[in-house]
Amino acid sequence: MFKRKIQTELEKYFTNKEEQKILIIYGARQVGKSYIIRNTAKSFFKNYAEIDLKDDYETNKLFSNVQTTKDFYTLVSSLFGGLNNSDDTIIFLDEIQFYPHLMTLLKPLAKERKYRYIVSGSLLGITLRHSFIPMGSITEKRMFPMDFEEFLWANNYGESAIDELKDCFLNLKEVNQSVHEYTLRLFQDYLLSGGLPDAVNEYIINQNVSKMRQVQNEIYTYYKDDCSKYDEEHNLKIRRIFDLLPSNMANKVKRIQFKSIEGKDDSNLDKYEDEFDYLFDSGISLPSRAVSNPVFPLVQSKSKNLIKAYFNDVGLLTDILYKNNVFAVLNKDSGINLGSVYETAAAMELIAHGHELYYFDSKKVGEVDFLINDYDSLSIVPIEIKSGNDQTNFRAIPKLVDPNGNYKLSYGYILGNKNIVKKDENLITLPIYMIMFL
Repeated sequence: MFKRKIQTELEKYFTNKEEQKILIIYGARQVGKSYIIRNTAKSFFKNYAEIDLKDDYETNKLFSNVQTTKDFYTLVSSLFGGLNNSDDTIIFLDEIQFYPHLMTLLKPLAKERKYRYIVSGSLLGITLRHSFIPMGSITEKRMFPMDFEEFLWANNYGESAIDELKDCFLNLKEVNQSVHEYTLRLFQDYLLSGGLPDAVNEYIINQNVSKMRQVQNEIYTYYKDDCSKYDEEHNLKIRRIFDLLPSNMANKVKRIQFKSIEGKDDSNLDKYEDEFDYLFDSGISLPSRAVSNPVFPLVQSKSKNLIKAYFNDVGLLTDILYKNNVFAVLNKDSGINLGSVYETAAAMELIAHGHELYYFDSKKVGEVDFLINDYDSLSIVPIEIKSGNDQTNFRAIPKLVDPNGNYKLSYGYILGNKNIVKKDENLITLPIYMIMFL
């Protein structure tokens, strides 16, 4: 079992016998929700009962008429026999989005404390947004594909080595060259495999690139299928937007061109707001919104109609772009522009660390890949991602951190392939893998 950061949250929840709320883990398909919940829960409870509500919905529909806690207890008892008290028993309700009416039962189930519960689901972000859930009954935790640090753990990269990298990050010290080369190679491996556990398993454990790509292609097909689960008025447009993501990222201007969705020149985000909300709430795409005036907090100055959309996993993107030709990513002299690939990995990392995604866009100044809120200093941090050998080819970010300029941001980051760790005026240059410490 791959080590995941969410295990800490699960262990804290399982050991807190006074917890009054039910923990809900949500996120896109195949990010590892069910596996990590199942394996962690079994080590904390004597009795473990798992109910796959997707399977029930597609077969017997036993839970379709469960309206009260009594109905629930009776059905659970018939399925699992006599279960002990709540301290000994955990019930895992998986894929609860297939029965939204069960969401309203969570509060009384938690209050009666007959058993402990944990809940998960794939398109649950959409259900949570549109369902009525009694206040104070649940705690939500979003799960993402493996971030780069989790990928390092999967490669048996030592904690002491990660600590040393973090020390270099904090104190702006150059990384040992051999360590840098090895870590950069692992980052490039991450660009190929992404963070979806089944794909990572094929790449790291089985060392089978072809099977890894097969897994990624299947998951991509699942996501396309998810795009068709909205009502008929919207699903074709959702599918079209999802299909356009790779080509949008390959453009010099990576933001969504709304007219390309249906070929209508007067299109804008307002016209497709439901479709984009579905993609983002489902977790299969990550939004980044434009900002032309970077003032804290960024949500107050975002542009309504300029937006980028990334895949939720970089491995899906490299599968679409390069298939089994791993050297497109691993060979630094291949001549392939990996800008969209590096940006996608950076978007994954930042959002997994709790950052909302924004980018700077100004006709006069130019574009900066990412902006994040720094809640400690109540300020904005710009981030530029460089995928090639030239880490000095940028024009906009120096203007954002210029103390005599219009924006006067305190500092910004340049992240690239070279083993350069330095601060030049207000710009900090670091190896790309150090984004895991932001």
